[in-house]
Amino acid sequence: MKFRFQDLQIWQFAIEISDELLDIADNLEERKLFRFAEQLRGATMSISNNIAEGSGSTLSKDFNNFLNIARRSTFENANILIILNRRKIVTGERLNQLLEKLDKECRMITNFKKTL
Repeated sequence: MKFRFQDLQIWQFAIEISDELLDIADNLEERKLFRFAEQLRGATMSISNNIAEGSGSTLSKDFNNFLNIARRSTFENANILIILNRRKIVTGERLNQLLEKLDKECRMITNFKKTL
């Protein structure tokens, strides 16, 4: 059995990003920065969760709304990472790599929405 969202490149890339961000969240938790860890986990999971949930809709308008939430979650993740960089928890190089991936995900979602 395969769900529709599993074939979507926007979901597949969101999962790749999530793997990296969840590793950072795990590190934050080890450092007892629980609130940062919780916020980052929620924000990163929101991208793929909303793509998956929206793909189950029978209406393009509904799917579009979920994609908007997923897109906004890329911005939330970017903000968290910038704060973590300012706190010297994420290096500048790592920040730039992740911001590029989040930007790519955002653009992918925007382009995918045009196909609905």
